[in-house]
Amino acid sequence: QVQLVESGGGLVQAGGPLRLSCAASGLTVSRIAMGWFRQPPGKEREFVAACSWSGGTTDYADSVKGRFTISKDNDKNTVILQMHDLNPEGTAVYYCEERIVYDYTVYRTSNEYTYWGQGTQVTVSS
Repeated sequence: QVQLVESGGGLVQAGGPLRLSCAASGLTVSRIAMGWFRQPPGKEREFVAACSWSGGTTDYADSVKGRFTISKDNDKNTVILQMHDLNPEGTAVYYCEERIVYDYTVYRTSNEYTYWGQGTQVTVSS
């Protein structure tokens, strides 16, 4: 059974950092691309960051570029989203998603992923 479990969410003041973690299990292949998405209150889910199966290729939404970093630990089957300089627009439920891949493609659209977790709430106070 494939399972993704996000953790690390919480309440943070604007300008502060937060580190989200996603532990993946259930897929026996190694080539798994992963991404982070978020859904602000009353809005659609949106792309935040993604990485290739190796973690060597990354992509970010313009709104988080330079402040967020995605990294992947294949030995631990974990993907991390390190967030700095958070602003109130970052208030959302954050989801990690994954899919099996056969190359180094990075995916920016949620419907391109196969599996996702339950999400973790991030609230940024002004």
